[in-house]
Amino acid sequence: SREERARQAPLAARMRPESLDELVGQEDLVGPGRPLRLALEGGRLGSMIFYGPPGTGKTTLAHLIARHGRAHFEQVNAVTSGVADLRRVIEAAAERWRFHGQRTVVFIDEIHRFNKAQQDALLPSVEDGTIILVGATTENPFFQVNSALLSRCRLFRLEPLEPAHIDQVIERALQSEKGLAGRFTLEDRARERLLRAAGGDARRALNSLETAAWVAEAAGRTQIELADVEAALQAPPLRYDREGDQHYDVFSAFIKSMRGSDPDAALHYLARMLEAGEDPRAIARRIVIHASEDVGNADPQALVVAVAAAQAVEVVGLPEAALNLAQAVLYIATAPKSNATYRALAAARQDVKEHGALPVPPHLRDAHYPGAKRLGHGEGYLYPHDYPGHYVPQEYLPSALAGRRYYEPSDQGYERELARRLEAWRQQRPEQGARRLR
Repeated sequence: SREERARQAPLAARMRPESLDELVGQEDLVGPGRPLRLALEGGRLGSMIFYGPPGTGKTTLAHLIARHGRAHFEQVNAVTSGVADLRRVIEAAAERWRFHGQRTVVFIDEIHRFNKAQQDALLPSVEDGTIILVGATTENPFFQVNSALLSRCRLFRLEPLEPAHIDQVIERALQSEKGLAGRFTLEDRARERLLRAAGGDARRALNSLETAAWVAEAAGRTQIELADVEAALQAPPLRYDREGDQHYDVFSAFIKSMRGSDPDAALHYLARMLEAGEDPRAIARRIVIHASEDVGNADPQALVVAVAAAQAVEVVGLPEAALNLAQAVLYIATAPKSNATYRALAAARQDVKEHGALPVPPHLRDAHYPGAKRLGHGEGYLYPHDYPGHYVPQEYLPSALAGRRYYEPSDQGYERELARRLEAWRQQRPEQGARRLR
């Protein structure tokens, strides 16, 4: 029977809020006087997309929208449904509206998994109001949802639930007749562990609580203990999509932590990426780039260490190569920082774009082939090793850029020595009106 199926449903499904007042968290959206609550209570239904982490209420809000609007609720799985499935849903919605005057809320979970053709198939029915589309995505919709579809929907961002919100959810599940009906108590340490492990995800908290209750019951206990929760948690998957928003956010935090000389934060994000199954080659490539982009000649050894770690990934592989990556991350995070190499290359590239392929000065041109001297190639070239200190002032840049400076070493690490050396050489040059590029 329907009642029996409801009793057998997972705890997270049984505890789904049936009204806005039961919804925990997201006060900025559904608190008193907030935009989504006002729209629902006023019956002003429109297509919308909810963007946020798992277990924060996206599916619940879709059900509540249908309930408030007395609309038929239709759920579509973005992974298994094709364009033909969508058309059947839309045709049924059109008939329901035409013959019964009832709107249809079409809830598409993981809408970011729909391809362009599937998303385009929704446009006409969203535009003419045949369906009220409610899309849910854990990925940034500006990356994953067609701009045409996005422009026809209101976008609402949901935030991870606070520990206090998760605690409310857990306590309600323990006491509610729909939940565990007061049959279990929860040890304080077990509660704290659940709150930490939930990571702002109410569904994860409820699933873990239900499994922990089964473990306690099997042991003949009515108190859920820390060991029961640990057994239930085992190794929960990290929220990290290698092709989505989390990928870019965690990589960005990883890079900025190395650049910001915070080895602990850099190691944290490295561990998150490795645990989530990120390609170690991609991590190694970023470390190698960072070694030159943000350390450079302030510590030339950084590039050597980074390249060695990248080679270790190829030779050793995971899991052992994680140590090599960690060593390189720690070296770079604690190295003196300089972006002088990055700025110098950017300035030189800009001159090449603006001035094109300027003539190479005659004294620097290739003079090894017969006839080169007749063309004046190499004439006037001064061989530095014939001079004291193995240096002699002469112009190497094209004449139109004579005196241009791209590389200005910082005062960090080894670049202090390079700055001293360059200044000594530049003092010997006749042109002290050298043009610097900042």
